[in-house]
Amino acid sequence: MNYLAKFGITDETARNRCMEIFNTIFYGNDGEKVYTPVGDDMGYIEDTGNHDVRTEGMSYGMMMCVQMDRQDEFDRLWKWARTYMYMEEGPNQGYFAWSCQTNGEKNSYGAAPDGEEFFIMDLVFAGNRWGNREGIFDYHAEARKLLHTCINKGYDGTPGRAMFDAETGYIRFIAEEDFSDPSYHLPHFYELYAQVAEPEDAEFCKRAAAASREYWKKACHPETGLSAEYAEYDGQPHRPDKDYDIYNGRHDWFYSDAYRTILNIAIDSVWNGCSDWAKEEADKYISFFERPENMDDWDHIFELDGTKLSESALHPVAIIATNASTGAILDNEKTAKWVRRFLDTPLRLGDRRYYDNCLYFFSYMILSGNYKIW
Repeated sequence: MNYLAKFGITDETARNRCMEIFNTIFYGNDGEKVYTPVGDDMGYIEDTGNHDVRTEGMSYGMMMCVQMDRQDEFDRLWKWARTYMYMEEGPNQGYFAWSCQTNGEKNSYGAAPDGEEFFIMDLVFAGNRWGNREGIFDYHAEARKLLHTCINKGYDGTPGRAMFDAETGYIRFIAEEDFSDPSYHLPHFYELYAQVAEPEDAEFCKRAAAASREYWKKACHPETGLSAEYAEYDGQPHRPDKDYDIYNGRHDWFYSDAYRTILNIAIDSVWNGCSDWAKEEADKYISFFERPENMDDWDHIFELDGTKLSESALHPVAIIATNASTGAILDNEKTAKWVRRFLDTPLRLGDRRYYDNCLYFFSYMILSGNYKIW
C-alpha cells in the first residue's frame, strides 16, 4: 500500500523516487554515494562516518538491491562480504566480521547479529526473486546455513555461541553477551526465514517472532514509547555501570541504534498486520515528539523517560525518517506532520550520510509500498 498517496504521491512517482534514492546512494557524487564497485564482480558499502565496511551496511545495501531488482550490485556486495568478512575459523566461525577496512582487512573478529539477520533475509528474498544459482549464489542454501549457525552454534557442540538465546528466543546484542538491542528484533524477518529453514529451525523462528513482539512491549517506555540502544532481557535499559568502557560509553538512552525500533514495528505492522499495541506504541512515540518542549527542539539524545540531554543527535535525518514511518501505522495529524517533514527533507550529505540515508531509504520504501515481501 502506498501510504504517501494521501500526500499526492502516486505509485509511479513513489517508484521513481525510490530509484532516485537508490542511484544517489549507489552512484551519486563523492558527497552522496556510499557504494564502491571493486573489480569486475565485487563492491562494498562504506560507513562514511567511521570509514569502514560493516555487516550492517553490506546487508542493508543488499536489501536495497533486492527491493530495487538490482541483482548485479547485490551479487557484488555478497561476494565482497563472503570473500573478506566471512570467518572460516575461531569461535565465530560461520559468522561475518562486523567491521573491515575498505581493502578487506578485518578490523575485528567479532560479529554483530543485525548484519547476519539482514543477510539471511536478503538471501531468502534474492532466491525467491531471481532464483538460485551455484556456490555462494545458491542464495537459499547460504541463508539456510547461516540461519542454522545463528540459532544452533554452541548448543550443538560446535565452538562459540549462538546469536539467538535458546531459552528466551531473543536475538543477543552479540553472541558473547546475554543482553539485547531492541532494534535488532525483527519478527517480520523471522516469520519469513521459515521458507528455507530446516524444520527445527523454522519452529524456532516462529517462537522467536512471537518473543520479539513481546520484547518490544518490555523495551519501549510505557509513556514515551522510546527504546534504549541496548537492553536487558527484561527490557530494562542496559546500564552503563555494567560495561561502560567496553562498548564505548552509554547505550541506555534513546540514541542512534534505537531509531530503528519504531521503523521495525512499522514494517512488521505492514507485512503482518497492525496490532492494537503497535498503534498505541506509535501514538505514544510520535506524541512524545509533539510535546511543546520537543516540537522545535527534537534533535537531541533523550533518556527513556523523556528527559532531554544537552547533546545533539548524531543522525537527525534518521530521526525524521523513522518518525515518519509511524504514518504506516497511524493516520492522524501528528504522523502526517512528520511524513510531510520527511518528504521535505533531502538525503544527508557529508561524512555522516551513511546511516541517515539507509534509514531514509527504508522509511521511504515502507511508506510508499515498495518495501515488499519477495
